[in-house]
Amino acid sequence: MLSYLRGKIKYKKNNFLIIDVQGVGYKVYVNESLLAELKLDSEFELFIYQHVREDALDLYGFKTMDDLEMFELLLSVSGVGPKSALGVSAVASSEDLREAIGRGDSSILIKVSGIGKKTAERVVLELREKVGDLSISSAKANLDGASNISASADEIDALMALGYSLFEARDVLRKVDPKLKDSGERIKAALRGLGK
Repeated sequence: MLSYLRGKIKYKKNNFLIIDVQGVGYKVYVNESLLAELKLDSEFELFIYQHVREDALDLYGFKTMDDLEMFELLLSVSGVGPKSALGVSAVASSEDLREAIGRGDSSILIKVSGIGKKTAERVVLELREKVGDLSISSAKANLDGASNISASADEIDALMALGYSLFEARDVLRKVDPKLKDSGERIKAALRGLGK
């Protein structure tokens, strides 16, 4: 079973790329944020999930082993298929997702196409113990001291309603001063960041 590929990015389109590994091209599905990050003809490595069905053998690629493990955890929940699980990885990082599940917050999952409210609640219920109760304080304890507190769904919705993409909204909200607690103030600060 494939679990890792390293090669040159030969082709990118919508939700997949083709990676050339010593003359063999592998079609690998990746999330939108990773696809946007990768440059053609650049060398890259991907951790791979191989999904086997009666009529297909699909490969799903991830930047880190942590992302792959979260993808596999999501697949363990009834009603969540690979496309939906990949969509989840585009909406939130593995760390943000663990934190949301630990808090019992399913709102971030509802933003994914193919995941309704009931499925999102089932994901949180089934995975809460598996991911552990990751507190915000432990999420913040990283080497550079930057905040990893995830943006609320309402803040992301507000920015998306103003025409920004999900990725732009999520990215700029991560850079907002963590001392700002009020959503309105956080949105204003995010808009100033987007205006630069």
